Amino acid sequence: MLTWAGLLTVLAVLTGCTGSTPLFGDNRSPGDAIRIFPEDGAENVGADSRIEVTVPDGRLERVKVTRMEDAEHGQVPGRIAEDGRSWAPDKGARRLGLAGKYSVEVVAVDGGGRRSARNTSFTTLVPADRFIGYFKPENRSTVGTGMIVSFDFNRPVRNRAAVEKAIRITTDPAVEVAGHWFGDERLDFRPARYWEPGTEVTVDVGLRDVEGAPGVYGSQRKKFTFRVGRSQTSLVDARAHTMQVRRDGELVSTVPITAGAAKTTTYNGKMVVSELHEVTRMDGRTVGFGGEYDIKDVPHAVRLTKSGTFLHGNYWESPDTFGSDNTSHGCIGLRDVKGGSSDTPAGWFFERTLVGDVVEVVNSADKTVAPDNGLGGWNLGWSRWKAGSALR
Repeated sequence: MLTWAGLLTVLAVLTGCTGSTPLFGDNRSPGDAIRIFPEDGAENVGADSRIEVTVPDGRLERVKVTRMEDAEHGQVPGRIAEDGRSWAPDKGARRLGLAGKYSVEVVAVDGGGRRSARNTSFTTLVPADRFIGYFKPENRSTVGTGMIVSFDFNRPVRNRAAVEKAIRITTDPAVEVAGHWFGDERLDFRPARYWEPGTEVTVDVGLRDVEGAPGVYGSQRKKFTFRVGRSQTSLVDARAHTMQVRRDGELVSTVPITAGAAKTTTYNGKMVVSELHEVTRMDGRTVGFGGEYDIKDVPHAVRLTKSGTFLHGNYWESPDTFGSDNTSHGCIGLRDVKGGSSDTPAGWFFERTLVGDVVEVVNSADKTVAPDNGLGGWNLGWSRWKAGSALR
């Protein structure tokens, strides 16, 4: 069994994490030198709209623009200018796809050599009489055993039964999969228990010409697949300040952690990894904490909820914090070094984590995470889950 008790070293001065509101602000957040166009959360972006990333000084280190949550997943080709101050798509690059969702991931280095990161997204125009569903996981991905198939629709669905019936999920080996609606714009699917490792899942989206609401018809007819990888589940005990990591049911590591402080506790319950970022920015002004923190280079960030709960590397706390005290603003912190390292607990965990892995928190003073906060549907029992189907 591995243990990380001897790996801790002293670094840094800040405290920072997110609580229960969205993490990323818009492009005008104070102190954010990275400028991205279209703005974060922009909707109805035209196919020929400008895409641009700039910094006033320093240089761009990495820019990645990707069509996501769609079977036509692909990266927008582009390049950083010779002076390092801007990025733009290659000349002659294909137009943006209509009815698509795009992510923009940027890492920059300022004049003092300090790294900063931004992660934004925008959606492109959908014709007024059409609706689509942005979905996860990605086509042809390998995921953890807790993955939930999730559709976010761009318009309210009134005819839920017709829409749910038009999405067919088949598995090998065969297992019952049921849908559950969270309001009129979100439909999730899962089996009764975590997927078996090695399961092959095919999702056939037959929404084209399905009337989702009066006069509004679906425009998608596509198929995507994913494979379930090995089983990895992690149990975070907020009172004991530990995280037990299990592979295929066997305990492989007990990692010291720090969770949410008394006034900013961490949610209890089962949370599913939905994003992985080698480095990202966490700014207290975007989550209601004022100027308490602004950490531009948080390493090894693993998103657990839509509202902003992460499991991430922490290089600013003293080493005796991990395993003994809860000091964060709601996230789960693992020991790391500035810039991130694979030799730290955070780096070790990040490199062994898949989207779809489950992290469960117990013994926190907070409530259980809501089932629609991220991929939190495992916090509903099977009977309650099936009761949320329009086909019951």
